[in-house]
Amino acid sequence: MPATMPLQPVEGARQGRRPSTTGATPVGGSSPATAAGRTLAVLAAFGPEHPWLSLSDISRRTGLSLTTTHRLVGELRQWGALERGSDGRYGIGLRLLELGACAPHGLKLRELALPFLDDLHHATRANIHLAVRDGHDVVYVEALRARGAIRVMSRLGGRWPLHATGTGQVLLAFASTEVQEEVLASPLRRFTANTITDVDHLRRVLAEVRRTGVAVAENQLPPAGALAVAVPVRGPGDEVVAALGVTVQRDATKSHALIPVMAATARGISRALGAPSVSTVDPRTVRRSVEPDLI
Repeated sequence: MPATMPLQPVEGARQGRRPSTTGATPVGGSSPATAAGRTLAVLAAFGPEHPWLSLSDISRRTGLSLTTTHRLVGELRQWGALERGSDGRYGIGLRLLELGACAPHGLKLRELALPFLDDLHHATRANIHLAVRDGHDVVYVEALRARGAIRVMSRLGGRWPLHATGTGQVLLAFASTEVQEEVLASPLRRFTANTITDVDHLRRVLAEVRRTGVAVAENQLPPAGALAVAVPVRGPGDEVVAALGVTVQRDATKSHALIPVMAATARGISRALGAPSVSTVDPRTVRRSVEPDLI
């Protein structure tokens, strides 16, 4: 793949607000009006907390009748988008994984970055993440788990609100003013006592991330004791196209110890993407971006 592959930040819902799908899918409400909308609603009924669903579950979660649900599920299963388990419930099929491999903003970026991420993984023995922005969410296009490290909730393809993660704060800090104001005007969901939900506090954090090129987030997502550090990855126009994150046990590793090797990894990926200039992060300029531990 050429090093100058034209990558752009994933916009997703630039003109609308795409809700986070990390929580339970809303039940009830009016059903989608179009055939395509009904098909997509069936696929959207599945998620990390609902990997297997019965026909009744799908019908309830989409607001579609059982008859319509049965027909759509049958068509999706025949095409390979859904598969049926031995207990009669349905899950996402491998055909969607095949299509996902064609996503230009995610998995092609992952393919180019993976050698750098692997080196960082071996050097830090920590949980490594590569993330892009999709609307108001951060989406992980790579997640490398470390044996014996703190257990994290992130996964390949996982999604969280931008304000609640280190990678998300990097992507939000370097997003357009329009996107930033949309997020700041929306409800900021709290996941722990340390999750930033105050608008003025979030503005200060984003300004600090832009100044230093580093986001440091402590205990903003479960589990307790997690320290997340993230830095930007730049594309051909020097725009921020992704964020590189490391999550460790807070008491075991200091953020300043991670920043130099993370900055070097981000520079390597950015150069491979064709970024004309990559700024150097000075660890001495980085301040803690969270309030004292409340958990």
